[in-house]
Amino acid sequence: MSGHQREPNPSAALFERERELAVVEQAVHGLCGRGPLGKDREPGRDGGLLLFSGEAGLGKTALLNEARRMAAECACCTVLFGRGSKSAEQVPFNVVRQLLQPTLAAMTPAARQEMLGGWYDIAGPALGIVPPIERQADPQGVRDGLDWVITQLAQGGRRLVVVIDDAHWCDPESLGWLTSFAVRLGELPLLLVLAYRPEELPTHTPAFRKLVEARGVRPVELRALTPEAVAGLVREALGPKADDPFCREVWAVTGGNPYDTVELIAKAQDRDMNPVEESAVLLRDLGAAARGKGLVARLEQMGPSATRFAWAAAVLGTEIDAKLVTGLAGMGPSEAAVAADRLREARILTGSSTLEFAHPLIATAVYRAIPPATRTAMHGQAAWLSADAGQGVAVSARHLLEVHPDQDPDVVSQLRAAAREHLAVGAPDAARRCLERALQEPPPEEEKATLLYELGCATLLTSPKTTVNHLRNALELPGLSEELRVDATYRLSQAYAHNNQLREAADVVADQASRTPSGPGRMRLQAAHYMWKGIQIEEEDAHGRSRRIAELACRLEGRDNAERALLVLRGFDGMIRAENALQVTEFIDRALVDGRLADGMGWTNTEWGFEIPSVVGITYAYCDRLDEAQELFDEAVRAFEISGWSGAHLAFAHDFRGLVLRRRGDLVAAEEALRKGLGLADRLGPGLPIQWDGTCMLIDTLLARGKVDEAQEVAEKNSFCPPYSPAIVLPDAACLAGRLLLARGKAKEAVAELEAAGRRLEERGRHNTLWAPWAFDLAEALAQDEPERARAPVGPGAAARQPVRHGDRRRRGAAQVGRPGRAGGAPGQTRQSRAAPAPGALPLRVRGGPGRPRSGAAGVRAARRRGRTAARGPDGGRAVRRGRPRRHRSYGPGRGGPGGRRAHRLSTRPGSGPVTSRGAPARFPRRAGFRWGGFGGRGFGSGGSGGLRPAARRRFPCGGG
Repeated sequence: MSGHQREPNPSAALFERERELAVVEQAVHGLCGRGPLGKDREPGRDGGLLLFSGEAGLGKTALLNEARRMAAECACCTVLFGRGSKSAEQVPFNVVRQLLQPTLAAMTPAARQEMLGGWYDIAGPALGIVPPIERQADPQGVRDGLDWVITQLAQGGRRLVVVIDDAHWCDPESLGWLTSFAVRLGELPLLLVLAYRPEELPTHTPAFRKLVEARGVRPVELRALTPEAVAGLVREALGPKADDPFCREVWAVTGGNPYDTVELIAKAQDRDMNPVEESAVLLRDLGAAARGKGLVARLEQMGPSATRFAWAAAVLGTEIDAKLVTGLAGMGPSEAAVAADRLREARILTGSSTLEFAHPLIATAVYRAIPPATRTAMHGQAAWLSADAGQGVAVSARHLLEVHPDQDPDVVSQLRAAAREHLAVGAPDAARRCLERALQEPPPEEEKATLLYELGCATLLTSPKTTVNHLRNALELPGLSEELRVDATYRLSQAYAHNNQLREAADVVADQASRTPSGPGRMRLQAAHYMWKGIQIEEEDAHGRSRRIAELACRLEGRDNAERALLVLRGFDGMIRAENALQVTEFIDRALVDGRLADGMGWTNTEWGFEIPSVVGITYAYCDRLDEAQELFDEAVRAFEISGWSGAHLAFAHDFRGLVLRRRGDLVAAEEALRKGLGLADRLGPGLPIQWDGTCMLIDTLLARGKVDEAQEVAEKNSFCPPYSPAIVLPDAACLAGRLLLARGKAKEAVAELEAAGRRLEERGRHNTLWAPWAFDLAEALAQDEPERARAPVGPGAAARQPVRHGDRRRRGAAQVGRPGRAGGAPGQTRQSRAAPAPGALPLRVRGGPGRPRSGAAGVRAARRRGRTAARGPDGGRAVRRGRPRRHRSYGPGRGGPGGRRAHRLSTRPGSGPVTSRGAPARFPRRAGFRWGGFGGRGFGSGGSGGLRPAARRRFPCGGG
């Protein structure tokens, strides 16, 4: 109880509820800034989560109504109310719309759009204020949009009280959003009040059960009334002459349930029963009529019109339109009005133009009393009546889900239309239910394959295993057009890949490609085959695949998106194999249109997915085309946020931005981006590819900053341990595991891990030791105990020279950043103290790392010297360097470009001359011996036969940026 005395409440539901009412009052007044004895104080953020649990009839609704009343009395409060319904449990975002539509409807269209901002087109369809468009919305993006709406309302100067009754009957989409939003309650001036039946917690949203059963959450459990409380109710209603035996029998019949108690007392009043012991024997029969079969019998005694009207209301559910009930019951207006009056007098229905059952128990009893065949027929009629009334296909579909299959093509058409609307509002599970029901109808034979294809597309993001089954079945049936067959195969391979079945993903597109005529469709499948093969860690015949894609790509000009995708994958394969950086980026450049992604290959395009644009950006990032890479991934973040794709797509975009920032040397910004991406990935569940990428990149960045302990914490939290991801991650997981072991001072374990990783990579021709940094770390791990192995020409010393083979001399210095230590070091210096990147390790200034980094030519030369330490022999490295051309001078800082340097690059497009990183012609001085030649297999400046003539090599820097 609060400090002031409460007036006695005549409602049975609030008898013996002083403790519960005190909890409600404390929560509401704490939010509104009213202290004990009603004294005002400064409003704070004293919101949170308030849960009431109990079986049906214990008074949960009465307590919620009291909470709403208290909040409404506070001038600083806005109250949002919604109620779950068993009959509307299949309508997506039904409870969300109940909560927010009244508030949004009171605003002008301009005010609504201003409040939602960029989320207007994303969350608007789910809220029912924007017509859905023909596209699949990302469920996580819609949830984030709803978070934004609630946050705006809560921070608009008024406290917010959100009250939801019968939460156990909420639709999955609303309940899923509420559960995810509950973690933010401490950040906002918002009180969320929920009531539910613990024995009916839904199975479709396990997270809600975890929420209400969490250790830190203590629901207020409602108990049955005591015999003394029931006696008080009886005497208050029937007079003080009610004797103890009569009151005791009322308690025994009702079990102290407040709803049953008040119903039994009301019936005793209607019969003018004398409340004495002699009348107590009649209470059993009266009590049986309050619910279940007794209620049904009482309803039947009221006549066929009242019964039919009640049945129609039960089929329609909550917030029942009186006109629809009249039509569904098959009555005229006058007959329906009489039936409604009788039901209101019997305390079965309430309301006038919009009807409600007096209690959910009554609604359930009436609905279950309808004969099954009649109930099914009424649902069918309700579907068409709802559609004619303009309530939309989503409302009609929930009735069609209850109709028996009858080979009706109209039902199939309506369910497919409802599925498209569900996808457009971000409810793929609801779409799946509609399509699965349409499949049971069944559809016409010629439509079955297309329906299976639609079903597979609907489940792609939520259930890859289910998608595999549906799409395989669709491909086995006739009826798919050639275009849909190619698309179904491509999406099937995506489902396999999302399920970490990369071999199956590659095989299924290869098999379908062999049976597809030549053209863009076949090339699309070939591109998918090379993509899924190329990103396998344990790929078989890696050299054969590289040879085949090279032979195919050399004939392509990038005339359509299929050719462009193959060119992109050819460039990515060359980067992984440490081919000439200029040649690698030349393939990527040919795949772009005016330096940008072609139409149909954008980040949110569903034909190709986001993998191809990602490969473009990753290849640019590892070839030092950092401006283009950062522009691409910045565009990805914007595109995904605009489209509301806040799940894996946005997480990948932030991770790849972090990769570019890591390559630039901006370690602080890189860590921030990677933590944001990994935080988004954590919402999707464990073990996904995005978590591997984010975890590896974050560990690598933390090691570069010298934060070894934090890197280990990230590894443990995200289960960074064998077996590693079957797909390529950035950087290579096994190599990074060795680097982490070395940073922690576990040299022997690091040697074993790095040697195994090196053998695996070398066997497959993956020589890029910037992406897979095993050689430098292995050389350091061996330097003290086995220096001869560390500098062996065929060992890590030779592998460490692969950045030069890749055609970028700066790559060696860049590869040093973040190494867990350097060979040698001061006596007594620990590996952890040497984990910081060395000054000058990158040609660009490393921002955020410890020490004082240098930049420019001096930094590059210093990094180069350290990079050669492990490979230098007793002769000072002369034997290793013998026969190699003289190294070339690098440009210093202060000459434009990113990080204060001009990075001249050579374009290899036919007919083009050298260009700068910004696309302007480079001004090379006229000099004897300068002319264009062919590309050698090892790249400029590394002994290859092509490129610039020797006189020009001595003057100009070479490499991919």
